[in-house]
Amino acid sequence: MRILFMGTPEFALPSLEALSREEVVGVISQPDRPRGRGQRLSPPPVVQAARKLGIPCLQPERLKDPAVLAWIRDRKPELIVVVAYGRIIPPEIFRLPPLESINVHPSLLPRHRGPSPIPFAILSGDTETGVTVIYLSEEMDAGDILLQKRVPIDPEETARTLEGKLAQLGARALLEAIELLREGRAPRIPQDPAMATVTRKLMKEDGKVDWTRPSEWICRLVRAMDPWPTAYTFRGGTLLKIWRASPEPGIVGRPGEVVAVDQESILIAAGEGGVRVLEVQPAGRRRMKVEEYLRGYRVQVGEVWT
Repeated sequence: MRILFMGTPEFALPSLEALSREEVVGVISQPDRPRGRGQRLSPPPVVQAARKLGIPCLQPERLKDPAVLAWIRDRKPELIVVVAYGRIIPPEIFRLPPLESINVHPSLLPRHRGPSPIPFAILSGDTETGVTVIYLSEEMDAGDILLQKRVPIDPEETARTLEGKLAQLGARALLEAIELLREGRAPRIPQDPAMATVTRKLMKEDGKVDWTRPSEWICRLVRAMDPWPTAYTFRGGTLLKIWRASPEPGIVGRPGEVVAVDQESILIAAGEGGVRVLEVQPAGRRRMKVEEYLRGYRVQVGEVWT
């Protein structure tokens, strides 16, 4: 099958690699962006992979540029596959292939539509998530469902680890969806809009710990914000990232107050219960276990983190 692939980040790589048995006639990805400490212009992961595979790439600033549509037409795709491209696909593009245009989305749609389904699944306290292959439509992530695959969310799951699992699951789901399309057996299951929830793009401020919230919610925040923007608090006016923490029931104290310090953890009172901080990262330093942090920083019972 002649397939045009649209994707940008690392999440899309397993799906692109899975399409090696098909004829990928082109890749559309986002333009090069500044990356790393040096802020050097670098191509997206999908472009780097496509170049190694010898697949022609296009990185337009605007999908509505007529030259983009002409480039796609020249490749005569039978199917367009979208995996984490990062922008809305206009109808004149997704309606072009004779088969369909499909999207691999990392949630159990219609739950968690939008740009941040993985961290919001963790933050919401969901016990399971998955991937959904949908037909593209004009409304974001609202197309008919072709198939879904489910996976449990482990108690210690972070957005980083869950993304890796869903990337692999999405690749397997994509291959199954293509076989259903090839055989003419692909279903179209309308989404129930009454069940829809919508996520938004994460910002740095979303990682700020609100110590008045219940400890369970704060610990979900820590896991949901890993790897970005990371959960953080302020200790004496200095930012301190929190990478790992666990809830502790029955703790009473002023929200943000240090109520106990032992060799391996710092116990902070929350709005309900307490948060046992296990791994942190001081400003300008690498992440470390609390045991190591306490060797260089003195933490006193009674101080308040904000």
